[in-house]
Amino acid sequence: MGINVAEFCAKIQDRSARVGIIGLGYVGLPLALLAAGEGFPTTGFDIDPKKPEMLRKGESYIVHIPAASVHTAVEKQKLQATTDFGLLKEMDAIIICVPTPLGKHLEPDLSFVRDTAAVVGEHLRPGQLVVLESTTYPGTTDEEVLAVLQKGALRCPVASYSTDGGGITAADGVATDFFLAFSPEREDPGNKQFRTRQVPKIVGGVNAPSAQAAQALYQALFERTHLVSSSRAAEMSKLLENIYRSVNIALVNELKLLCLRMDIDIWEVIDAAKTKPFGFSAFYPGPGLGGHCIPIDPFYLTWKAREYDFPTRFIELAGEINTAMPHHVVNSAAAALSQQGKTLHGARVLVLGVAYKKDIDDVRESPSLRIMELLAGQGAQVSYHDPFVPRLKRMRKYDFGLQSLPLTAETLRTQDCVLIVTDHSDVDYDFVVRESSLVVDSRNATAKVKQRRGNVVRC
Repeated sequence: MGINVAEFCAKIQDRSARVGIIGLGYVGLPLALLAAGEGFPTTGFDIDPKKPEMLRKGESYIVHIPAASVHTAVEKQKLQATTDFGLLKEMDAIIICVPTPLGKHLEPDLSFVRDTAAVVGEHLRPGQLVVLESTTYPGTTDEEVLAVLQKGALRCPVASYSTDGGGITAADGVATDFFLAFSPEREDPGNKQFRTRQVPKIVGGVNAPSAQAAQALYQALFERTHLVSSSRAAEMSKLLENIYRSVNIALVNELKLLCLRMDIDIWEVIDAAKTKPFGFSAFYPGPGLGGHCIPIDPFYLTWKAREYDFPTRFIELAGEINTAMPHHVVNSAAAALSQQGKTLHGARVLVLGVAYKKDIDDVRESPSLRIMELLAGQGAQVSYHDPFVPRLKRMRKYDFGLQSLPLTAETLRTQDCVLIVTDHSDVDYDFVVRESSLVVDSRNATAKVKQRRGNVVRC
């Protein structure tokens, strides 16, 4: 018989729909706060008991999300947080925001998605909307997630529909027991220019009713939505966004290496090129890629492409260039030390910045971690300073057991090399250059230092 999508949309309109967010990290928490702020009774779910506990106290565990925002949502009783996944049966919309990492051989690890889908499936009831936001390869939603959710009696048939981007123009008639869609997250931690609700939301359903239900939800949360003709198109759109960035960053990283040999300032070149008002978008070189998207997502598509016997040469080449950058940074530090008659083995190296980009506390896939590993592997005595990361917790691939050192004159003077990997805004780089015997700068952070000395090497 199926469920009437109009009933679901009516709940969205009158704000009676209960929204559940699974995964309260850098993607899930901003989304939960947005839903609560728009008047929806919102419940955040997480397997880490510390996160719900802090949220219930009105506290934030993410630097760029103010505690005041959490406190307001909790105080107004629009946001609650829990580890009790049994409450999923009470939700009208369930949004999945869990990690999609890579395995040892750069293969997709969908264990978090599958496990979460299994939990949702245990509590699934007719009329619920389930949306996957985790970045993944095309086919994950209508193959992997749907298969898990349909292990019970409820069904959600995959059916085609047409869209003009704003709405559905034609659709096959389909009766569905629940709704399933994909809407890629576009969260950019620390971005002060665009708030979460200002970033257009892409929506793709496995059938027309699912697309309508998901679009209704996101239209209530975001300033603009863009409907595509399938969950696969939505999945591919997210990969295109990140692959575009990965390939262009790889291009400028390669040009940086060439410019170093040619004694040309790549930063000056980019500043000149971006004066062109059309046909050019500025990308900047760095020590490697970091974050939850760009270092990982392209490999999801290269893996899936093999199923179609299709080599993704641009993507793989970009990956090779970007993953080689930490080696270049370490080699540059070794060469700079050698110019001072020192070796990397036994040298005291302070890594300045371990977050994957400036002014946030997110260290996921940060190139700093790989650089620290390479430095230690060559016998360096590695320490770090990061105002946003007081200590490095144990991670999937790394366990340094280090705490951030204070950025004092004494700290800087005891180092053989200060290696700038993340260019946090509140670091006094004039002070760093003045008090250090050697600074190796991979971010052009010292470009505006007033009294530059011969102790700065840009790489």
